[in-house]
Amino acid sequence: MTQERVAADVVVVGAGPAGAAAAVELRRHAMSVVVVDKATFPRDKCCGDGLTTLALRELEDLGLDPGDVEDWYDVDGAVLRSPSGREVVVPLPDAGRYAAVAPRLQLDHALVGLARDAGAEVRDGCPLESIDTSEPDRIVVHAGDLRISAHHVIAADGMWSPVRKATGRSEPGYLGEWHGVRQYVRGVTGSAAERLHVWFEPDLLPGYAWSFPLPGGRANVGFGVLRDGSRSGRDVRALWPDLLARPHVVEALGHDAEVEGRRSAWPIPARIDSIALSAGRTLFVGDAAAATDVMTGEGIGQALLTGRLAARAIAAGSPDRPDAVAADYERAVAHHLVADHRLSRSLGAVLARPWGARGAIRVVAASGGWGRRNFARWMFEDEPRAVALTPGRWHRRVLRRPGAYVDAP
Repeated sequence: MTQERVAADVVVVGAGPAGAAAAVELRRHAMSVVVVDKATFPRDKCCGDGLTTLALRELEDLGLDPGDVEDWYDVDGAVLRSPSGREVVVPLPDAGRYAAVAPRLQLDHALVGLARDAGAEVRDGCPLESIDTSEPDRIVVHAGDLRISAHHVIAADGMWSPVRKATGRSEPGYLGEWHGVRQYVRGVTGSAAERLHVWFEPDLLPGYAWSFPLPGGRANVGFGVLRDGSRSGRDVRALWPDLLARPHVVEALGHDAEVEGRRSAWPIPARIDSIALSAGRTLFVGDAAAATDVMTGEGIGQALLTGRLAARAIAAGSPDRPDAVAADYERAVAHHLVADHRLSRSLGAVLARPWGARGAIRVVAASGGWGRRNFARWMFEDEPRAVALTPGRWHRRVLRRPGAYVDAP
């Protein structure tokens, strides 16, 4: 079969949030971009669908209009349940958006549209076949019926990144740090119809269960557990019906709630501080860079951020110096994410113990309105978790700036 030959400054493999963010940022720097993805959009992605303040700020910067995501739902706070059964409501400030829920089927489709509108050539339904790194000044990507010659590749192709494998940077046997399970629920009439719930169940620690509200009495319900070898796949599957039957979960969802569609599971990679972030002219972003928050499992904000950082490193560098581009990208990732990753990992070790989770909720409950609001801002990554320990990231409005989309209706 004859391949169509295409030349571009950059090939982005993967059209999810990381890839779309990279494509939009590259086009802002007038670089030619081809985005390929094996899926045809719109397509679903197994995810909790939650958007932190970090994700919202990145989406606003990309130019995403929340109105373009049909089932977007703004969240004004969260209900946290301790292993002891104590519940505390933590509200978010009302100046802008600090948290939201957006189904990935719709969100990712909207982001692909942004990339196209920015001028990127998006080829979905176009799986990666191979990568040729034999040329000294170019990298050649074979995807579907395309042969794309480019100066750089941004690999935004997920946990099982074929690009990572093709470039010899895969980690055999790596299954991620966490295991996530989710299913949509309809007919929600309890408090979960409007409130975001996080349940720190004793048998899930250091993981947790969640219910994230969506319009029309629907919710994204799921749980995440540490992949530490103590649970088999059968054990994880057995947790699901047991979790849904627990009285406090039934009360939150309402007695008429029922699951819809299929239950999905996915691995969650979280080792941004140790995984290889580059391979010659290739930069890894999003799940391909294991950029997920090690404490919460949230990865959309990190995906958007790493995609943007990779694009900026390429735009600021020279195609004749791929080593310098890679070094610039790795420094940017270290600046924005590594300190927070290590702090979150340490905090996760405390929350792994029932006494740690109980103590944390007790402190939040006793902290009053100001403390609860600021805890919620910290939890939803309004500022980097380790900002107090990294003065290089301080700014004039640290811990005081409004949320994203503050001027939006």
